[in-house]
Amino acid sequence: MRVTLLHTAEGHRARFEALWARVSPGAELRQVVREDWLARAQGGVSAELETEIADAVAGAEGVVICTCTTLGPAAETAGAMRVDWPMMREAARIGGPVLLVYGLESTWGPSLGLLERALAAEGCEAVVHPMPMMRFWPLFEAGETEAFDAVVAGEVRQVIGSGREIGCVVLAQVSMAGAAELLGDVGVPVLASPELALKAGLEA
Repeated sequence: MRVTLLHTAEGHRARFEALWARVSPGAELRQVVREDWLARAQGGVSAELETEIADAVAGAEGVVICTCTTLGPAAETAGAMRVDWPMMREAARIGGPVLLVYGLESTWGPSLGLLERALAAEGCEAVVHPMPMMRFWPLFEAGETEAFDAVVAGEVRQVIGSGREIGCVVLAQVSMAGAAELLGDVGVPVLASPELALKAGLEA
């Protein structure tokens, strides 16, 4: 079996390789990185970009997972799995209020829409608290992933510690997955997408 990942950041490759070795040793993983796609999508996904994504999905063998939240809707239309869909389904099962953490403005709409779809599928409603982290995004872009994880985790910890009612935390982007590893003691489920998506891809 082969699973193909479509990335828009080179930094995702190592994380998914490590997860793949654990969840599916022996199966084939192919990773494609197109950093230009995310840059081009910041003002909206053009018809030209939609065509490029569709061609990449059509040309891949097996299950295709798009790991970019911003490009998720276009990739899904082309037949790919959105990396955050299994995570949003898990969030809907847990219930709200949901703290939705995101690092790019272009992520907010696709993430909220997918979460609302998952909530509707579960037949439940939940308050969604947006938690923008755009001021920290330059750390990730500069490759300072440990610093990025630390500041994201620190901000989330502060919100939870404030006493606000939170049913679960959703780290909307793959780039934030490392922060989940720093939040295992907060007493609230903190969801990241990579492992959930790989497991769902293997079951597809």
